[in-house]
Amino acid sequence: MNILPTSVTRVVESFERLPGIGPKTAQRLAFYLLHVPADEIKRFADSLVALKANTVLCSVCKNVTEGDPCQICSDPRRDHTMICLVEQPTDVLSVERTGAFHGVYHVLHGSIDPLNNIGPDEIYIADLFQRIKNQSEPVTELIFAMNPTMEGEATAMYIQKQLGNMSIKITRLAHGIPIGGDIEYADEVTLKRAFEGRRDF
Repeated sequence: MNILPTSVTRVVESFERLPGIGPKTAQRLAFYLLHVPADEIKRFADSLVALKANTVLCSVCKNVTEGDPCQICSDPRRDHTMICLVEQPTDVLSVERTGAFHGVYHVLHGSIDPLNNIGPDEIYIADLFQRIKNQSEPVTELIFAMNPTMEGEATAMYIQKQLGNMSIKITRLAHGIPIGGDIEYADEVTLKRAFEGRRDF
């Protein structure tokens, strides 16, 4: 028997659909919103509606943007011959925060995952190949910045194979021991990658 009002139950169910939100957290959020002033709730609801209404995918890089092309793709100061390949729009934010990359991006919106029926056609791989082929400035380097998971590796290998003998330098982000980490607790794959990616001191 559900003793919650229908309107509260609907909000709880909506929150439960969000990633990382369980039933208890969803209930806490719903009851928190009951105590928020009505004008704040309206602003929150308007923001959610605007999230869908005012955003599009950039026709060049597939990042989320309000204008097409996005700010990065339309910036003449960026190096358009260097493309950083990422899985999600949030990865672009992470790389941009470093201030270390001055090229452009291509967002796949996922990775190849056969167990969940996600193949190359379900993500923006074909758009990447089209972009490389049609771009006015030839792409000289493609940086794989996918997650170091089985799916990320499979995606990188598929793209590398499809590019064949195109004269594009393919690089990947270095993997290794994180700053502040102990070698004692690093797994074998991380240590192996750290040795493979060592450089002059």
